[in-house]
Amino acid sequence: MIEKSSVRYDSSRIKLEGYGLQEKETKAKDLANYFFDATAYQALDPETVIYRVEYQDNGLSEGTPGGLYFGITHLNPGVIGTEYFLTKGHFHATRDTGEYYFGLQGRGILMLVENEITRMEKVMPGSVHYIPGNTAHRLINTGEEILSVSACWQSVSGHDYRSPDKMFPLRIFRDPLGQPVVKSG
Repeated sequence: MIEKSSVRYDSSRIKLEGYGLQEKETKAKDLANYFFDATAYQALDPETVIYRVEYQDNGLSEGTPGGLYFGITHLNPGVIGTEYFLTKGHFHATRDTGEYYFGLQGRGILMLVENEITRMEKVMPGSVHYIPGNTAHRLINTGEEILSVSACWQSVSGHDYRSPDKMFPLRIFRDPLGQPVVKSG
């Protein structure tokens, strides 16, 4: 007997559907000390959703060898001061594990930091991004619509959310013409 998949991706709604799905929201109040302009951050409603992650709970515990996780990050458009909305960003707790990102909707930047060297890749629908082990990574939404990116990572990877200013020495701001500009931060 051929069984139907318990989860499917609805490309018209950029959403996972099915069984065993979980969702986590990250609000402004969860991102204290992540943005350069503290005054603008304090003025923002702390309940503002910056991004949400939907993922399949496939029953594997974190740390299970040989397993994979799959999810989609939806990063809202916006700025705090002139700094674009961003994800917390992280290393993997098991440092040498990699990950794949696949752009589904919107436009933005994937910031990668390895051995204190920062590089950035444009994220857009159809873009594929390999994130090597030992690399901190975060998404920045530089567009006017939600930036949605799917991800697949190993269940042994884990997440290490240490001090963002130490992980990510560069920031992305919107200039007066509405274009992204990179600055040290």
